Amino acid sequence: MLAFLHNQLGKFGEVKYGEIRFHDRKKTEIIVRNGELKKNSVDNYCGIGIRVFINCWGFAATSSLKKEAIEKAIQNAITAAKLVTKSQDIEFAVPKERLAKGLFLSPPDIDSPDISLEEKIEIIQRTEREVRNSSQIRAATVQFLEYSDHKYILTSDGAEAEIKNNRVDFKVMAVAGKDNELMNAREGRGISGKLMDIFKEKSPEEIAQRAAKRAIELLKAPYPPGGEAMVILDPSLVGLLVHEAIGHTVEADDVLAGAAAQGKINQKVASELITLVDNGLPPYNNIRPAGILLVDDEGILSQRTVIIENGILKSYLHSRESAFRLGAEPTGNARAFEYSNQPIIRMSNTYVEPGNSSFEEIVGKTKDGYLMKKWAGGMADLNGEFMFSAEEIYKINNGKIGELLRGTSFSGQAFEVLKTVDMVSKDFEINMGDGHCGKFLQQAKVDGGGPYLLCKVKIGGK
Repeated sequence: MLAFLHNQLGKFGEVKYGEIRFHDRKKTEIIVRNGELKKNSVDNYCGIGIRVFINCWGFAATSSLKKEAIEKAIQNAITAAKLVTKSQDIEFAVPKERLAKGLFLSPPDIDSPDISLEEKIEIIQRTEREVRNSSQIRAATVQFLEYSDHKYILTSDGAEAEIKNNRVDFKVMAVAGKDNELMNAREGRGISGKLMDIFKEKSPEEIAQRAAKRAIELLKAPYPPGGEAMVILDPSLVGLLVHEAIGHTVEADDVLAGAAAQGKINQKVASELITLVDNGLPPYNNIRPAGILLVDDEGILSQRTVIIENGILKSYLHSRESAFRLGAEPTGNARAFEYSNQPIIRMSNTYVEPGNSSFEEIVGKTKDGYLMKKWAGGMADLNGEFMFSAEEIYKINNGKIGELLRGTSFSGQAFEVLKTVDMVSKDFEINMGDGHCGKFLQQAKVDGGGPYLLCKVKIGGK
């Protein structure tokens, strides 16, 4: 395959930049809901995406691996790239040491034997039964999603990478009911690895029990009052905050469009306790986040990019083009979800670095506030304004964690919230990798997290 793609790359002719991306994907999805197997699908598909720049970008894709179909896609991309009469002044060259060459595996043991589809179905069914092992559970859903990807990426300036990666999602959703009232709870994990890797810390039964127990407990919990409050955000909520409300504002295409981070390089945008990074590499030895990205879809090696360092904005996330436009270096963040998508700037694993305080110290110094746990969705815009939901909340009085409260929304302007951070824990986790990030109608597998943060937000209440 590599020799064949090399031959096709030689047909690009005079282009400023060109790339060929072969992508073979196997997608497996299993859903069990209320005792029934609702979905059991295995979808295999592959194709080639061709992108060139002459006077402007030209892109074409084909699901056929026949020589004639690929040559036609190359010509279509070249024709599209010549549509603009005057060429844009863009330089795509990067240092040779940033170009990916060779084989890249994530996880490293990706070629080791996996459990069978039948075994996966049995685990999902068994987990779903465990969720319903209480008369107070009205509904249960367990979902498994797996992407097994194999790519070749070749570029006109010398990148030549073969990439194999495997990502899995495992989600458990429980609905508890009493009289006419219902409460939801969920447990989920997404990683770069295989299904059994998710259960190294907790068994499927333990995960099911946690979701069911929390849904039942939330039935009798009161709502917190609304208003401004000091809160401790858990790692999942920190991940949600920095991904949705900070991360998208520092993706350089959004920066060029006027996002909140525009023009703020080397300015103070957060507390000096905050160091925020986007890291496509495994950030810690025992963690395999869902957003691991060893090579981006422009053939650039991934890296650890410091976005905010001790409260100062240091970098945006870049593709080749945005790096040229903003006088920076590519950060390895150009990603395409499938062969038929063009690469756009996306995050990988985005998280706040650990601090120096213990979780117990943070709780002990919180005289009147709340511990907020478990992200449950929300929204943010490119101004950094956000409204997110926490699934469970605990009242903190005089440094002690008190009663469980029902989840509710919390809101603010992300950079202003980060300026209020008083304490950052040593405890650290990357744990929001189940699900997808969407941008320009294109999905991406990402992850995020961090330590516990003590900060000030506005709580929505009931």
